[in-house]
Amino acid sequence: MNRVLRIPPRWRLAVRLTAAAGLAAAVTLTGLPGIPVDVASAGPAVSAKLKPNTGKRCDVRNGLPAAARTPAKSGLPNDPAGNFHKAGEDPKNFEFDLPGQAYDGLASPTADEEKKALSKVPGDTEANYREWRKVADASGKPADRAMEIYARWLNTGKKREFKDWFDKIYIRNQTNLNKGAGFEAQLVRDYKLIGPDWLCEVYVELFDAEGNKVGERRYDAYNRRTKEFNEFKSNSRPEKPQLEKDRVVARSMRDHTFRYTGAKKFTATQQKLIDDFNRDVSAERGRTNQVRGNQRLYNPVGKTTPIRGYSDYQRWFAPGCQTGGTQAMAAASASTCGTRGPANQRALSSGRTLEEAKRFQAEARRLDTRGTLPRGGPGGIDFTTLELRYVGGLAKGQGMRYSMRADQMPDPDENPGWGGEAKMQLASDAMFTWLALTPDKFWVNLNPDEPNRVMDAKFASTDAGRVLLEADLQMKHDFYKAMDPKTDLGKRYWAALPKQNGRPCMPGLRNWIEPKPAQVREEDGGIYILDTPLALKSTAQKTLTHGPGEPICDPGPAEIKAAQAVIDSMIVPAVEKTINTAPQYADLRRVYTSRVAAEYIRQQDAKKPTDFRPIINSDDVRAWPLRAPNQKWDKDELFRKYRKIFIDGEFTYDVDTAHGVQVYIVGGVDFSKQPKRNISRTQFTTQNRDLDRTTDTSRKSDDTSYRDTDTLYLGGGRATDTGGDTPTPNPTHTGKPGPTPTDKPTSTPSKPAPGEPGAKPNPPGGNLAHTGSDTPVGLIASTAAALAAAGGVLVWRMRRRRSAAE
Repeated sequence: MNRVLRIPPRWRLAVRLTAAAGLAAAVTLTGLPGIPVDVASAGPAVSAKLKPNTGKRCDVRNGLPAAARTPAKSGLPNDPAGNFHKAGEDPKNFEFDLPGQAYDGLASPTADEEKKALSKVPGDTEANYREWRKVADASGKPADRAMEIYARWLNTGKKREFKDWFDKIYIRNQTNLNKGAGFEAQLVRDYKLIGPDWLCEVYVELFDAEGNKVGERRYDAYNRRTKEFNEFKSNSRPEKPQLEKDRVVARSMRDHTFRYTGAKKFTATQQKLIDDFNRDVSAERGRTNQVRGNQRLYNPVGKTTPIRGYSDYQRWFAPGCQTGGTQAMAAASASTCGTRGPANQRALSSGRTLEEAKRFQAEARRLDTRGTLPRGGPGGIDFTTLELRYVGGLAKGQGMRYSMRADQMPDPDENPGWGGEAKMQLASDAMFTWLALTPDKFWVNLNPDEPNRVMDAKFASTDAGRVLLEADLQMKHDFYKAMDPKTDLGKRYWAALPKQNGRPCMPGLRNWIEPKPAQVREEDGGIYILDTPLALKSTAQKTLTHGPGEPICDPGPAEIKAAQAVIDSMIVPAVEKTINTAPQYADLRRVYTSRVAAEYIRQQDAKKPTDFRPIINSDDVRAWPLRAPNQKWDKDELFRKYRKIFIDGEFTYDVDTAHGVQVYIVGGVDFSKQPKRNISRTQFTTQNRDLDRTTDTSRKSDDTSYRDTDTLYLGGGRATDTGGDTPTPNPTHTGKPGPTPTDKPTSTPSKPAPGEPGAKPNPPGGNLAHTGSDTPVGLIASTAAALAAAGGVLVWRMRRRRSAAE
């Protein structure tokens, strides 16, 4: 018989107020079914008072001896200039236990596993999982803990898919329980919140106008002498429902003050919430700084010991478990197969679409009862900016360590970051592609006269090759878009060109992208990739294929030189900035940094064998094919699109000339040199303070900010393993070999002569310009050869069409 639990009226609002923070956590953690409740309305909270016998001494609660007295220099610092204090120290780590993360490789249970997981107490799923917990605690066996986890999931009624429940409920609850406690313990130690004055986990009771208790407000710490309530937020995110309760407390307990301490940089919105509360309370009381903010940067480090056979290992950046042709590493040691780390976790937990990311974000906010989400939540990372920025640990049998850099999303709740899995895959695939193919394959060529020489067939079978050719076409588009006379730049450009017969005159062009000297620091067995700027180059070029309309002019050497000077000073800088910053070139920048990393690996392997040796120069890229949604991408289709634009024109411009307004119709990537400069230790320390420690921490923490910036680092690598068997790699990243390419490599093209019809690009060799000091260090004397070759003819030849008025 179904029964409805009815709660006395005075307690109904209390149930409603605490449902999200209490019942949701309890239900999701234990799997208890929800209880239907008839909740009537009650009055809002209007008064508050300290709950009797609340709190426990902070020192004792956090494992410290009970101090006889509170030290003189105890408590969080105040800013003499205002209510908000920002510590200037470099970020510091704090640890918390996260043992459940070791089971993130578990798949949904089979029918037999479900039967076993329900076998301890048949018919009572709650008692059953509790019994499995006792068994796992006693035995310490991973297999028993896995059964407990399955039993917990079955207790929820399988309302969610297992993996979704594990990531978003099971691990979220474990994080809520332990991460906040770890942050509290660190603050207690760092700021000496000890002695009889300091109590932790203090409650204030809330009452409505009739004196009915309608809720509670929990504070992380409370100073009985100064009467200051403290809220600790590891993600620096004050919650509006808590602030609403705090306003009630402030009105009732007028001799009490408030402080919010965050472990991350407060956003402008977050700081405003605190400032607004302070302004209102200070105005009511006639006293300043009644509500304070405190920012002290910390990186949370979840302590997890991975277990082979139970933990999730990805093929990303793992040389031991790449597959296909000569990359089949069946005999590779288990220690080199698979990587783990915060970079992998955050990428896999990001939505694959914007809609999915928004759902993940909203759900995470709802379940984040202790403010322990990484800054910005699951959508806090701008994965479009994700790039490989550190490689190290290349000893034989060790695979490699890595760290990725990305920006924070400015407004993750409304516009969360997504697509991390695809970006990680591209960065990893590109690195292996650069290692497997020899430099003579790294060229792309969009020349309307050469449809059979677009790019090497094997290179074209990879996403790295696709990205370069698409960037070449995109650059052509952006180059001529920058000439639009409707813009200020375009208007000035056409006015500055040399004239022939009273009309602006410019030659056909070949433009390409190549690297500027990149800044790196090779140190302690690894390389920090600090800056990888790209340059745009331009030169005159003739083609046999005709563009649209009639030729503008027939420029001679003097006019070509004068036009090129205008192009180099006005158009090239604008487009170069676009290439280095705009989102349409993000994938190009991503594969370029992977190329820098790959060349460093080549150099280290030449000195001493690494796990990458079977891959380097193998000429086999079947393990890194074109991936969805680009699996059917075709270089020839892109060429046909380019040639049509070349012949028909893409832009039409109305240009002022001596003959009135004339209509003009206008219709690639060259990393043949990749110069780098290994900066000095002094320069590295001065310009990149704490980057070495940040990079190291990024392999352990899922929320590693670089100092107080909006730049995030996420790392990974071979993790320490205990017990179990080698895991079956995640089927999402099978790396299964595709069909063996049968196209023969194209012959090495000759170096193009500027202005010569039918000029061919020159795929680069393996040498680089020497751009460092005279004392070579690591990548000074020789670095990466050829990310891609002579970006082909950027020559939608400028043509003129007579206007109707002519």
